[in-house]
This record gives sequence, C-alpha cells and structure tokens, in this order.
Amino acid sequence: MNIANKLTVARMFLIPVFIILMYIPNQFGNIDVLGANIPVFQFIAGLVFTIASITDYLDGYLARKHNLITSFGEFFDPMADKLLVIAALIMLVQANTVPGWVVVIIVSRELLVTGLRVLLATQSGKVMAAAWPGKIKTFTQMFAIIFYLFDDIGFALFNIPISTILIYVCLIFTVYSGAEYFYKGRHVFADTQ
Repeated sequence: MNIANKLTVARMFLIPVFIILMYIPNQFGNIDVLGANIPVFQFIAGLVFTIASITDYLDGYLARKHNLITSFGEFFDPMADKLLVIAALIMLVQANTVPGWVVVIIVSRELLVTGLRVLLATQSGKVMAAAWPGKIKTFTQMFAIIFYLFDDIGFALFNIPISTILIYVCLIFTVYSGAEYFYKGRHVFADTQ
C-alpha cells in the first residue's frame, strides 16, 4: 500500500464523512465570508470535499512521479473520483441546488464511459487515456461543486453565479467528451449486426 494508494483510500473514507456533514440540520447558523452565506456544516462538508479533490490530484501526481502505479490504483482511483463526485451531486440535488436532469446526464456519461473503458481494456488490453475535453469536464465539475458548497464565495460579492456557470460548462464538456470517447472506441462495436 504505497502513498498514492493510501490517498485514494483516504478519499474513499471521506465520502461518507461528506455525506453525513451534508445531512446534519443547520442548527449552528451560517458563516458569512466574501459575500457567501454558508450553513456551518455545509462549509465543513465543502472543506472535506475540497481536501478529497486535492487528494485526487496528489495521488495521480505521486503515482506517476515515483512510478507507484498499481492495479489497485488504476481501478480504485477513478472509482473514488466518480463516487465522490456522484455523492456530491446527489447531495446538491437533494438540497435543491443543482437541477436533477443535469446530474442524470453527468452520471449517465460516467457510467457509459466507464463501461466502454472496461470493454476496450477487455478486448485490447489497452486503457483509453483521458483527452482534454474530459479533463476540462473534470476540472469544471470539481470547481462547480466546490462553489455550490461554498455559495459562490468571492463571486457572490458581484452577483456572479459561478457555480451555475461552471456546471453548465461541465455539462457541455460532459456530452462532448462522452461522444468523443464513443467515437474513438467505436471499433469495439464493429461486430454488432
């Protein structure tokens, strides 16, 4: 269990912590900072999500830099990322913050692309690397969630709904990158009659 894999496991353990924090009723007031008005436990949940998101970057960076790539990491790192994001999006839908239809499209794309990657790996032994549209999707998705959790902190001073802007940019790249994955992997379905 190397450091990269430990960070992945830590991220997985942070998911239920995040969910529990989002469920705690707001009995302790709000935090007012940089134009944002954030319930105390949502603020703490936002910190947990941010820390978990940073571990996503760190474990990949450390695995590549120190050649710590393992089968465990190759499987659980992307799974931990998807579980974290899906949990956050579902909690935000429950809080009536993010439209449910947006989350359905994002989650559907994740499931379809994951299935395609498994099929490609099974048939050819190769893993389809993430392209730039997928990386932009991930970046905007993470930051949209962070800004939703922190009530558009900083941008709220100027009445800019940055979280909403980012989630719709994410949605565009979600659809585009999903279509791109299926176009590049279309040979998998060549034997379909």
